Amino acid sequence: MDRLEAMRTFVSVVNEGAFTRAAERLGHSPQLVSKYVSQLEQRLGSRLLNRTTRRVSLTEAGRVYYQRAQQVLAEIEEMESQLGDLQHSPRGQLRISAPVSFASRHMAGLLGDFRKTYPQVQIDLHLNDRRVDIVEEGFDIALRIGQLQDSSLIARKMAPINLAWVASPDYLQAHGTPVSPEQLADHQFLKYSYSDDSLLFGKGGGALVQQHGISCNNGDVLVEAAVQGAGIALQPTFIAGSAIAQGKLVTLMPEHTPAPMGLYAVYAHRQLLASKVRSFIDFMDGYYGSPPVWDQGLAETGG
Repeated sequence: MDRLEAMRTFVSVVNEGAFTRAAERLGHSPQLVSKYVSQLEQRLGSRLLNRTTRRVSLTEAGRVYYQRAQQVLAEIEEMESQLGDLQHSPRGQLRISAPVSFASRHMAGLLGDFRKTYPQVQIDLHLNDRRVDIVEEGFDIALRIGQLQDSSLIARKMAPINLAWVASPDYLQAHGTPVSPEQLADHQFLKYSYSDDSLLFGKGGGALVQQHGISCNNGDVLVEAAVQGAGIALQPTFIAGSAIAQGKLVTLMPEHTPAPMGLYAVYAHRQLLASKVRSFIDFMDGYYGSPPVWDQGLAETGG
């Protein structure tokens, strides 16, 4: 028995949820797939899968083996990819998903500089603030902002993302300046629709800011609304930084600002990491500086 092929077959059965679908993906017959898994179980002396006529499920031993097998296969693919990169330069189409506001403000220069260095890589950039399924939707890389939860994906931090409470001077003159989150109940809050209140305010803290003057799934709109005096916003400085630096917005409650988030490059570790993907991630790492360019100069303005 080819142990590596048996391992790949077992992982494919688990990922596909059925022997027949795994056979189609691997280009094997269902009988050969079943034979590989049975031989693997016999060699290990443990049942890895519970089989029914409709589906398969992992046993306790199967769960342990599946996790380790994924890691082993990913390491082998990574090693082969690195060896292949010694002979092949990055090329082909690179599909990237990125948040709307961040990409429109800060990615044009990055992509232009990357293309100058790697002219044989074509960029296909899609802007969307929803959390895409990079495997199902065919993306090589997804850029995500937040505090990432546990995932089967690989995430590499590209830059810190700081948040700031902001409001216009006119709004604060008319409505007063809050000094704690508890006082936000007396103000108009400009809410980002996709934000997780439990991460921003702590458990139950979202109840403090239920008076949403405006709720929107785009931070640029909320920052401009704050500039126009519509209320108080909690926004990343890569959006609000220029308005803060120009004096159009004032930062509030610095001691109550949520912990920084991160800008992450996320990719699927089960896929062979192509040279074009690794080159882009390495190129982006450190590109924005430390502190990142959007935060440089804010200290002088009190941001």
